[in-house]
Amino acid sequence: MLAEHFSSRFILTPNPATAAGPLPAVKGPVPLANNARSTSSHAAVLVPVVDYGNQLKVLFTQRALHLRHHPGQISFPGGRMEPGESSYQAALREAEEEIGLAQSEVNLLGRLPAQDTTTGFIIEPWVGLLKPQRAFQLQVSEVAAVFEVPLSHFLPEQNRHQLSLTLRGKTRDLHFMPYQDKFIWGATAAIMHQLCLQLA
Repeated sequence: MLAEHFSSRFILTPNPATAAGPLPAVKGPVPLANNARSTSSHAAVLVPVVDYGNQLKVLFTQRALHLRHHPGQISFPGGRMEPGESSYQAALREAEEEIGLAQSEVNLLGRLPAQDTTTGFIIEPWVGLLKPQRAFQLQVSEVAAVFEVPLSHFLPEQNRHQLSLTLRGKTRDLHFMPYQDKFIWGATAAIMHQLCLQLA
């Protein structure tokens, strides 16, 4: 899949109505929200897709091992929304802070369905297309490494796994996607699954 085909699967249209309340977990791109809002239980991530011309790759981060929450886990750049900040602003800001990705380098395409987590957060994922970068400036207090995986690896259903688990009396689907020596799971894998559904 090339960048033009990939980009055509997203629609980015201003719609203030999407700014209020938690996002519904539905398939399809969600329009850009103009109104900023603040809530301690909302976070945003950037799903960076790198355009190499003949191939698209997804950029992941690996969290630092000394972190209290999810040490060493594979994730996307992102974090908690700040007061007065919209989700796409938070996603871009966090990517710049964590890996030194300039906001001007990212072409936002659209937003995927929100993902709730077992820790009570609602994550709003934004998909962005970017050119290959010369280097990344990692915030070593949070990020141990970055790596890329070809988007084509995730598209076949046999490479995306899930199982149902009962946690705290609630049945949840746990997504996981091994790649070489990496194990992508949890909310990050769930977001990748939604991205693949969007592209199907």
